[in-house]
Amino acid sequence: MVWAPKEAVKVIWHVIDNMRQKWLLLAACFWVLFLVIVTSKFITLTFKDTDGYGIKQEPSKLTTLFKLKKLPEEKRLQVAGKHPFDKTLHSVLVQMDRLELLRNMCQDALLSNLSHTALSKFVLDRIFVSDKHKILFCQTPKVGNTQWKKVLMVLNGAFSSIDQIPENVVHDPERNSLPRLSSFSESEIQKRLNGYFKFFIVRDPFERLISAFKDKFIHNPRFEPWYKHEIAPVIIKKYRKNRTETKGLQFEDFVRYLGDPNHRWLDLQFGDHIIHWVTYVELCAPCEINYNVIGHHETLEDDVPYILKEAGIDHLVSYPFIPPGITSYNKTKVELYFSGIAKRDIRRLYARFEGDFKLFGYQEPEFLFN
Repeated sequence: MVWAPKEAVKVIWHVIDNMRQKWLLLAACFWVLFLVIVTSKFITLTFKDTDGYGIKQEPSKLTTLFKLKKLPEEKRLQVAGKHPFDKTLHSVLVQMDRLELLRNMCQDALLSNLSHTALSKFVLDRIFVSDKHKILFCQTPKVGNTQWKKVLMVLNGAFSSIDQIPENVVHDPERNSLPRLSSFSESEIQKRLNGYFKFFIVRDPFERLISAFKDKFIHNPRFEPWYKHEIAPVIIKKYRKNRTETKGLQFEDFVRYLGDPNHRWLDLQFGDHIIHWVTYVELCAPCEINYNVIGHHETLEDDVPYILKEAGIDHLVSYPFIPPGITSYNKTKVELYFSGIAKRDIRRLYARFEGDFKLFGYQEPEFLFN
C-alpha cells in the first residue's frame, strides 16, 4: 500500500499525539506519587518528635484529631468522655498543647531568668533511669513521685509487682535499684537524653508547697527529724517576725524564706533537702531537656495511661489505684493556708515561682493578691 504525502503526515501526527497523551498520563502518575510521599512525610514529622518518641497516630485518625483540636477544652472533654477513641486523641491534644506552651515560654526573653537552668549534677541527680526500657523520669517531690519510682523499680527487675515493694525501700538509693542519670559518663548521659523517653509530673506550685510544708514540718511520716530539728530552727531564726512566738515552724515563716531573693545561701546550707520545695525548673531543666510528656497531678487519672502507653510499658506494669478526686486542685485549702500571710510576702513568693506557673499553664492565683 502506498500512502499519499498528506495521509502519511496525518498518521505520523496521530502516532505523536498518542505518545504525548501517554507521556502526560505517566507524568501525572509520577506527580500523584510524589504528592503522596510528601504528604506521608509531613504527617510523620508532625506527629513524631526528633527523638523517635512522642505522638504517633495513623493517617486515618487525623480527621478526628483536628476536629477535636478545634473544640474548646470543656467541649473536648465532654466528647472524650463518650468515646474512648476520642479520649485517647484528647490526651494527645493535651500533650501537644502542654509541649507547645512550654516551648513558647522557654523562648520568652522576659522569663529567661525563671525558665532556664544549667544541666548541673543537681538536675541529673533528679533523673532516674531505666535502661532496659529506655525511660528517664525526673523526680518532682510532692507530686506523687513515690508511685512512679515503684513503677520504675518493677521495670528494672528489682520487684515483680508494685504491691511487693516496702515503703522504706522506695526512697533508699542503696536498695531501690534506681540509677540516676548523674552516675553515667558525659557521653552516656547525652546518649540517654537524646534517645530515651523522658517525662515528669507537675502540680499547682502553691499547693505543692503546702504539701511539702505539711509532709516535712508537720506530719513527717517517714521520720526525718532533721527537717524539724535542723532546718526549721534556722528558718525561724531568720524569718520569724514575732520573736516571742515559741511554736514550731509556721507556714508564714516558710513562705518568707522561699520568697526571699537571697534564699540561696540557706539552700546551700540545707543541701539536697531543698528538692521538696525548689522550682520545677531547678529540678528538671524543662527548657534544656526535650521531654516527651508532661503529666499534671490534677489530671493524673488521664495522664497515667497515656504515659504508660507512650513509653511502651502499659502491658508490663500497672500504676497504683488513684482514688477519685484525690489529685484535684483544692482552692479552699490554698486560701486557708495563705489567709494570714501578708500580700507582700505572697507576691514575693509568686515572683520566685512565676516560671513554674507560666511554663506549665497554671493560672496566677489572683484571689490571693486581692
